[in-house]
Amino acid sequence: MTRGVDLTTPNTPNTPNTPKTPKTPITPNAPITPITPNTPITPITEDDEFIRAAVETAELPALLPALAALTGDLSLLRDDLAPDPLKVREPNNGYSPEQRSAIIELAAATLARYRDSGCRLAPQPDADTINRLMEQAVGQTVGDDYVPMMREELSVTGDDLRAPMWHKDDLAPERAFTTVIVGAGMSGLLAAHRLDQAGVPFVIIEKNDDVGGTWLENSYPGCRVDISNHCYSYSFAQRHDWSHHFSTGPALLGYFRRFADDFGLRDRIRFGTEVTAMTYDEARARWTLELATAHGDETIEAQAVVSAVGQLNRPKMPAVAGVDTFAGPSWHSSRWNHDVDLTGKRVAVIGTGASSVQLVPEIAGKLARLDVYQRTPNWFFPVLDYHAEVTPGMRWLLAHVPGYAHWHRFQLFWRAAEGMLPSCRVDDDWPDMTRSVGQANQELRELLTMWFDVMFADRPDLLAEVVPPYPPTSKRVVLDNGVWVAALKRDNVELITDAISEITSTGIVTGDRRQPGVSSRFRAPLVKKREESTAGSARADGEEPVEFRCGIDLAVRLLRPARRGVRGAVVWASGRLRFRLRRAWIAATSRPWRSTMRRLRRARRRRRLGGTAWGAR
Repeated sequence: MTRGVDLTTPNTPNTPNTPKTPKTPITPNAPITPITPNTPITPITEDDEFIRAAVETAELPALLPALAALTGDLSLLRDDLAPDPLKVREPNNGYSPEQRSAIIELAAATLARYRDSGCRLAPQPDADTINRLMEQAVGQTVGDDYVPMMREELSVTGDDLRAPMWHKDDLAPERAFTTVIVGAGMSGLLAAHRLDQAGVPFVIIEKNDDVGGTWLENSYPGCRVDISNHCYSYSFAQRHDWSHHFSTGPALLGYFRRFADDFGLRDRIRFGTEVTAMTYDEARARWTLELATAHGDETIEAQAVVSAVGQLNRPKMPAVAGVDTFAGPSWHSSRWNHDVDLTGKRVAVIGTGASSVQLVPEIAGKLARLDVYQRTPNWFFPVLDYHAEVTPGMRWLLAHVPGYAHWHRFQLFWRAAEGMLPSCRVDDDWPDMTRSVGQANQELRELLTMWFDVMFADRPDLLAEVVPPYPPTSKRVVLDNGVWVAALKRDNVELITDAISEITSTGIVTGDRRQPGVSSRFRAPLVKKREESTAGSARADGEEPVEFRCGIDLAVRLLRPARRGVRGAVVWASGRLRFRLRRAWIAATSRPWRSTMRRLRRARRRRRLGGTAWGAR
């Protein structure tokens, strides 16, 4: 509630030492601003009433830690005002009215004092203080060993601490060295920027005609990110003007396009070019890459390769008899056919994964009938702001309160990733591993089942079909704010759980049931694989991306399928990139890394995953 205060028309505070500077109005859909490292924070000049109105619309868990770091006033870190981790997804982040009122009063008063001081910043907090700030933001014990990673990746000090601490000119100025980056999506652009900072020459090979990766290729109705975009963005290139908490595909594509332009990467990208094979020559310490271009095949060489091909860029149709025999239009969700008007048609959607959950609510209202085919039900996290716009007051705070964007990013990351780990841990003595893998996992199961019970209370027939039989977090958890549930309840929508036995020219056969007249079908994207041969080459076929490597391990892969159990792709890729690029450079300028190291890393990864629900399935 803003109590009638217009957040788009700031007032001037009645304080003698504050300049009366005109402000740019805040609009719900502000234009995209240039992306630069450490976007400058605008000093506060607004009056007390405006500040309070903005605070009342804020995401509160990160606000007091941000203000404590900003001002040095650690009295703001009160245990009674820390969020409850079990309630943080509820309305108002689970705060009681009394807690919420106390936070708003403290925050508004602190911001007014900060303004009156001339917006002076306190000294940067030390490691112990950062730990206290993190624990206040998430309401949980974080641990001292977490401070260095958070300090770097989440840039709580405002610096780009993930930037390379080395430069080619300092290590090997005379050595000719070229790196090829495969893919110009989120990870590829990040790798290019880091190599640019380190002075390492590179070229990006991109099969499409533009940057953006999955956000360029996926244009189906309802396509959006399922990680808050305040977290799904580079820590050193934060945006204060996101229009939604979970941005649509076009908005994210715009972010990555602008990043490529503003950081000078586009002129080093070869668009419309695909890597078809790679071979490593150990004697010459060179990779040979075979390329397919619009002008024919080509071969190039490089000393190192960064594989940033992504995980959602190779559509795969279901392995069902007759899948290619259907006479009507059909396509994969990641290759949406915008030329076909679905209005008034009967449509089948095969699959109920993340893409299906997004597109089904968007198209259901225009169809005569929609059949949704479910093989395996999903666990859902209820996220009330999944489609919500970021309020003007929240955007004002992100643009005017130093560090708030980074602390907000941290608590979002923790909530979606590290904060979920206790609920994923396997208890080896747990009696029934088929439904849950430990006490915390069982409690999560009961909590999420309650959501199903409430949402499908009026449809017990659907409830019996949608509650998963397997432990939560052992597969990717899907987000919903109620629109998926509402779509399944529509009179023109049927959820079909019988196995598909055949697709014919006129429809789909499930067991002894025949579904006639289906006009379209879609399937959530799967992952494509690059297999490694004993001869030291890699070719593009299979089902899962693996690292291009033979002999010297100079091929860096940024995303691992094993990381899909918890969210935070940008954070994982950023941390992995810093380590792998440094290691690859050392390997290229000294002795080879041996295959024994690769086996040890794989074994260590298997041990880590073996103790979680994700690795138990």
